[in-house]
Amino acid sequence: MDTQCKEHVTGTKQETEKLWGGRFTGNTDPVMEAFNASIHYDKRMWKADIQGSKAYVSAIHDAGLVTSEEKDVIREGLDKISEEWSANEFEIRPGDEDIHTANERRLKELIGPTAGKLHTGRSRNDQVSTDMRLWLRGALMELKTCVLDLVKVMINRAKSEIDVLMPGYTHLQRAQPIRWSHWLLSYAWMLQRDVERLTELYKRVNVLPLGSGALAGNPFEVNRDFLASDLGFSAISGNSLDAVSDRDFVAEFLFWASMLGVHLSRWAEDLILYCSKEFGFVTLSDAYSTGSSLMPQKKNADSLELIRGKSGRLFGKCSGFMMTLKGIPSTYNKDLQEDKESMFDTYDTLSGILKVSTGVSSTLKIDPDRMRGALSPDMLATDIAYYLVRKGVPFRQAHGLSGACVAMAEKKQCLLPDLSLEDLQSISSHVDSDIADLWNYENSVDQYKAFGGTGKVSVLQQLQKLNTWLEGIP
Repeated sequence: MDTQCKEHVTGTKQETEKLWGGRFTGNTDPVMEAFNASIHYDKRMWKADIQGSKAYVSAIHDAGLVTSEEKDVIREGLDKISEEWSANEFEIRPGDEDIHTANERRLKELIGPTAGKLHTGRSRNDQVSTDMRLWLRGALMELKTCVLDLVKVMINRAKSEIDVLMPGYTHLQRAQPIRWSHWLLSYAWMLQRDVERLTELYKRVNVLPLGSGALAGNPFEVNRDFLASDLGFSAISGNSLDAVSDRDFVAEFLFWASMLGVHLSRWAEDLILYCSKEFGFVTLSDAYSTGSSLMPQKKNADSLELIRGKSGRLFGKCSGFMMTLKGIPSTYNKDLQEDKESMFDTYDTLSGILKVSTGVSSTLKIDPDRMRGALSPDMLATDIAYYLVRKGVPFRQAHGLSGACVAMAEKKQCLLPDLSLEDLQSISSHVDSDIADLWNYENSVDQYKAFGGTGKVSVLQQLQKLNTWLEGIP
């Protein structure tokens, strides 16, 4: 979303008139100039700024504020500026405090005094909010594509590796046998919710503030419905006071990114454990690993550790911006200049996280034998309780009897399947010879047939549901 440009930093004389400079007679302290400027980061909104200006000049033309000739001259000048940005030829000069000032200054250089009519009835307050919404709309669509790419990789792996079994964990302790595919899809469902949240977020981003002026509205009967249609907005803001200071959409974007970051951090943490020597379930591709500067035998999961670490950065941006918002009085205040750096950095960070996550997920290798080897008969203890329930024993009683079986195996220092039929019958008269069918991991896993479970039937249903959902995404 970023385009670099040439920086013109020579000289100290102010080379452009400030948009707000009419009331001031003295020069601004150079320290304040630098402190106030946002051009070094908001220049990446150049395309959105030009897009908004082209629509606005058409709107004020329809309102009778500029002639057809003036409209065409202004739009042609904006097209020329767009070409300069695209070709990395736009020169930023001292006095260009933000992207809006820079583009308007350049437009005046290209077409003369007519450029001054472009800002008629428009404030930087509604202009910057419009630019941000235009930019964020595109950013959200790019991030959505990245999330969906990761979901597709998870789905494809889950389908092709559906017969691989592994331990499932609670409290980081081996709990019950599950399918590797079930673990993969657990994160695909988290990402599915993230895409749903993004869709809702997009609706609230896609609201037009242009036409709100500085705070009171537009006095020239500019057709805001036309502006919304021209710029692809689905709605227009309902109150000009609210519109110029509304950054809910930024805060919501930062939260959305934080939530997605939490999901991917948890996914990364699982894989960091799984690729350790102690687990050995997966092996990361060399493309997403690094070595040690001292210990040549080590292969570090730095890609996953960075995903885990950068998720904290996302949350920091979210919480920091919320603190900025909480004390701002009504309408626009300069504190809101903090919005863009948080928005841009979050986009950049999350884009990197998603692309690396997709790369890791698509290239990692699994060790099915090591996964299966980590299964142990004690993980079938709950199945004894289920067995007794099917024999008519109330679950609470069955749970206690299952625990007694575990205690007997520990006392005899043997595995659960090594207990004799007589041993088991001494604990419960409901036990019969068919209990031998319990000591089979496939049977254990496949009993969870209800939708959402780890049984093969259920996992296939999950895959179908997720694929149907993907097909319905515009």
